[in-house]
Amino acid sequence: VGMSHYFRLETAGEGLYASLAGGALNAPCRAWHESFAAEAKVLGYGLIVSLSYELFDAHCWNDWKQRAWNGDPALTGWVPPSTLLSPAHAGAMAYLQAVARAFVQIAVTAGHTPRFQVGEPWWWVMPDGRICLYDAAAKAALGGSPVEIASIRSTVLTAQQKALLDAAGAILASSTAALVASVRQDHATCEALLLIYLPTILDDAAPDAKRASVPTGWAAPAFDVLQLEDYDWVTSGNRGASARGAEEATARLGYPVADQHYLSGFVLNPEDADQWARIDAATEAAKARGVGPRFIWALPQILRDGFTHFQTGETPVQAFDDVQFPLTIGRAASVSPGWSTAIVTTASGHEQRNADWASARMRFDAGPGVRSEADVGTLIAFFRARRGAAKAFRFQDPTDHSSAGMIGDPTPLDQVLGIGDSIRTDFALVKHYGDGEEAERRFITRPVAGSVRVAVNGAEQPTGWSLADGVVQFVLAPATGATITAGFRFDVPVRFAEDRLDVDLEVFRSGEIASVPLIEVREVGA
Repeated sequence: VGMSHYFRLETAGEGLYASLAGGALNAPCRAWHESFAAEAKVLGYGLIVSLSYELFDAHCWNDWKQRAWNGDPALTGWVPPSTLLSPAHAGAMAYLQAVARAFVQIAVTAGHTPRFQVGEPWWWVMPDGRICLYDAAAKAALGGSPVEIASIRSTVLTAQQKALLDAAGAILASSTAALVASVRQDHATCEALLLIYLPTILDDAAPDAKRASVPTGWAAPAFDVLQLEDYDWVTSGNRGASARGAEEATARLGYPVADQHYLSGFVLNPEDADQWARIDAATEAAKARGVGPRFIWALPQILRDGFTHFQTGETPVQAFDDVQFPLTIGRAASVSPGWSTAIVTTASGHEQRNADWASARMRFDAGPGVRSEADVGTLIAFFRARRGAAKAFRFQDPTDHSSAGMIGDPTPLDQVLGIGDSIRTDFALVKHYGDGEEAERRFITRPVAGSVRVAVNGAEQPTGWSLADGVVQFVLAPATGATITAGFRFDVPVRFAEDRLDVDLEVFRSGEIASVPLIEVREVGA
């Protein structure tokens, strides 16, 4: 439910404030949602009613707002800002309960199964680390004069401060339980879902924040479904944080993966449309983890950028066989790097040249390596197992298969992968050809198992990272300014260039060399 479009307003002094006078919802909002729910039912869409503790600041009663120690209200970064309702304020929570019941009733009237999500409830943390649990209602509920926490990002909190956070967490959990219970007064079988935003409440810089904003009172079976959201980590490339956050939330709250949903993210601005690839990859990672329903939003941004998720079904055709082309045949292959250059020649004879590719595409001919009838049999068997050109495979380029020069022994300092920023955890393996800005940057998607060595600022890192599809994934993001390097051996992903393989034994016996053309396959990320 949008934070600024559903409520009725009443006048108080010179302001307009959220009101239940005349009903929980204003008339245009009710009409729109009744139409939406009915049309969704006709189209066969499921409907989850969601309500957060967030409200448009200009129309929120001052005593409803969460506040920092000095009285500053909790304000989000949106323009104009929204604020967070205090879970300790009886009036604010009664208001949310009335709104939730009204929206769920709209869904049920349209024929939907009742499903209600409590969306991102938390105690707000200011950008400078001040936690907003000092509004008058919260202070009263926390004993009247709760101890100050100057910054939740302090790694050394006192026992009294930690106890305060635990007590605040209990208040938050009690408020969400009351919200769900109010909906179930009308619909006893309503499914209850909890959405938590991992980057804010599972912050490595604020290890105790979860005491207040991921309370143990939320542990299963408090809700039917736990929904996890982490788009800041996803869009910034912090895949390690996403994995750790999901593990920590699962361990803390105890919901099995089968009872979880995953919300991957959205792209706010069109100039950031490249983030959709990371969002899509995150949904696939959640699927691999065993999560069922996964959500990507919002529809206006998806339509704006033309994002499409390709679903391959339960038994996808495997386009790559992770097997090596027979080395005894491949070592004698001929090698042909190729480019695609568009050349336009003007009437005066001048040329304009545009390189269509950022990296060369390799072609090989493995024919020179076929030197016996046994080799012919090996080649035909391998060709048939790949279904001709249908499936790609590994091929060791006999002239270039190491990060150190062409074929030298790799060291962890061979290739610069990137510079740390304390956020990014993923660094793709690359090999550079040439120097400076004109160097070709080749992505390595098929490193040889066990050959990769990684260093940070020149110091080799034997642990603290893993490898997936040619991407080094650190457990913890390298520090700002740190240089990440790596060394490795690698294969080239290739396929047979044709669906036919012409090998004539009589011609072969006469000494003529067969032709076995192979062509490099561009993989995602390369």
